[in-house]
Amino acid sequence: MSFRSNDSQQISLFDQQNFLSPRKQEMLKKSWAQVFSDHVFTKINEQIFVPLFSEKKNSRPNAPVNVIVGALILKDFTGQTDDEMLESIEFDFRYQYALHTTSFEEQPLSDRTFSRFRERCAAYELTTGEDLLHTCFIQLSEEMRKFMDISPKIRRMDSMMIESNIRKMERLELLYSCLANLVKKLSRDGQKDMIKGLEHYAEPDDRNKVIYYHNADPVQSDPLQTVIDDATALLPKCMAEYSDTADYQFLERAINEQTKKDDDGKNIPKDKGDGLNSTALQNPSDPDATYRIKANQEYRGDAANLTEAVDAKARLSQTISMM
Repeated sequence: MSFRSNDSQQISLFDQQNFLSPRKQEMLKKSWAQVFSDHVFTKINEQIFVPLFSEKKNSRPNAPVNVIVGALILKDFTGQTDDEMLESIEFDFRYQYALHTTSFEEQPLSDRTFSRFRERCAAYELTTGEDLLHTCFIQLSEEMRKFMDISPKIRRMDSMMIESNIRKMERLELLYSCLANLVKKLSRDGQKDMIKGLEHYAEPDDRNKVIYYHNADPVQSDPLQTVIDDATALLPKCMAEYSDTADYQFLERAINEQTKKDDDGKNIPKDKGDGLNSTALQNPSDPDATYRIKANQEYRGDAANLTEAVDAKARLSQTISMM
């Protein structure tokens, strides 16, 4: 597939825009499509993507690169899927106007256009280490900054939580999971002496028995304290050989964060008044996930800072940069 630029597209006599009423043309010029057409689409540098295509002149020409990239940008702006974006381009005149395809008899995108273009970009990045889409977007962001008269020196910061796809664990389940993971590792390594008396943690049904079906009779031992006692007894036994393993470190971290010493030096669960750091381990599956309460809603995941640039009059811009 050879590269063909789309930067000199001609408007045909039968362009759909010519058949719009004056009222609709005025509405179109005041819509987002006009702004996107003038300040985004026309600034897309197609030459960045020339290396993705064949140098053979007689090979089949490519779909317009600026239309593909523009559609991908609109797709992210609107949160649509590939199929939804294709439908929007086919049936919504504003999308066609924004992408300069109103003169096309058939829209130049198919159900495979986006995926094939991404494959080409990914293959090129794998070979050269250069992300062409990223390069294109950086150029566009600078054009948008100039258009909106945004000073990069004036910034507003805010924070957000990126929800992690992890299971919400209560203290008992968290400590049990960390302990069971370490016991299973020791069992696989044949460390029978180290896990003597703790073998049940490696059994498939033990988790439900301890966490969900334990006897609530106050005469019975507290399952949380039992797990803590087993964990604090196991850690010294395997510290010399396993302190550098993730399973050991997660259990040690959970014990340090979730327990405290009583008057006799025994590890017991922390009380609510003792407080927990927001960076405390939430789930061993995602050790970097933190806990936050934002807008009265609980979040378990990664914290991020957002910076928004504003113009000289302190008007908030629509440009957001992740820090």
